Amino acid sequence: MTVPSSSPPHQETTDAPTPTADKKASRGAADMTRRMICGGLAGMIAKTATNPLDRIRMLSQTGEHGVVSDVAASSLSSTSTSSVGAKGTSKPTVLQVYSSIIRNEGIVGLWAGNGANLLRVFPSKSIVFSTNDMYRAKLGTVYHGSFADWDMSGRKLPWSLSFLSGGMAGMTATALTYPLDLARGRIAGKVARPGGTKHYRGIINTVLITAREEGAMALYKGVSPTLLGAMPYEGIKFGTVAVLERAFPKTTGDGKEEIDGGGLKKEKDSNSIVSDVTRKLIFGGAGGVTASVITYPNDTVRRFLQLQGSKGTTEHFDGYWDCVRKTYARYGVERFYRGAFINIVRMAPNTAIQFGSYELLKQCTAG
Repeated sequence: MTVPSSSPPHQETTDAPTPTADKKASRGAADMTRRMICGGLAGMIAKTATNPLDRIRMLSQTGEHGVVSDVAASSLSSTSTSSVGAKGTSKPTVLQVYSSIIRNEGIVGLWAGNGANLLRVFPSKSIVFSTNDMYRAKLGTVYHGSFADWDMSGRKLPWSLSFLSGGMAGMTATALTYPLDLARGRIAGKVARPGGTKHYRGIINTVLITAREEGAMALYKGVSPTLLGAMPYEGIKFGTVAVLERAFPKTTGDGKEEIDGGGLKKEKDSNSIVSDVTRKLIFGGAGGVTASVITYPNDTVRRFLQLQGSKGTTEHFDGYWDCVRKTYARYGVERFYRGAFINIVRMAPNTAIQFGSYELLKQCTAG
């Protein structure tokens, strides 16, 4: 009698993904998209709220491009004397720059470049925040040995790895969105000519004019210092937040440190959410100020490189170090820090709102 043969159970399996694997991949993609949207919206909220300070800061930083001559002219007709920078260079005050903007462009001039800012900020900040979370997860898995251990640790990393994840996130965002940053710099870095005539009209107009008059590669003027600056800037910012979170851990009602594994779903009441957002507001503001103070001279150099060749600008530099050398020889060290004070005043609320808004939006949209 012939006994029917049957295949061993293991031979019936295939290499097709299991439903569990598909669901896990789908959830991961959806979570990444959610974090990107939250990061982009947080950046837009922060930039719009602080754009007037940013406009004044940029015009102070690139002073010779329109606003200095306007301020100098008004100073001659008044009894007040403006401060003078190194080697006889006129150094306008914050109030003089503000008055120049209002006189030439009206109150809306304080938000000049904000449209370009928002087009740049949404993709930039969505990439920064989401990729920082991604890099942190990757580094945390390596540091703790497994994703489960990283999850149960409260998703904590040493300062050096938080710096590295933030720096890599900043460089990733910069590489992908740089032409938008250049366009925004040229729009906001120049005050309108007498009569309200503007050098550039909108981000698309700026990109097209720059590419037509200077070539497509001009859209990447200043990209080297921007990339080099993105690593320490974002690294210091996220690293400072990580240091403060470890130095001042969130505690439970009985005074013990709260460990909230990222993979464990945990219902949070409104008080807990407010506490998380408040911590991010304070720590984010501190991180932004620290990063801006340390990296500001590099930011000045990249603005000079972005503006060279644009309408109304006669300065020419043969690369990063030539810009540093010529600027130092002509104006001294002080020139690299012009506009630094208003930048600090701007950066504290800007990064505070960024981190706070991102935390709030992330928690409100968590499934």
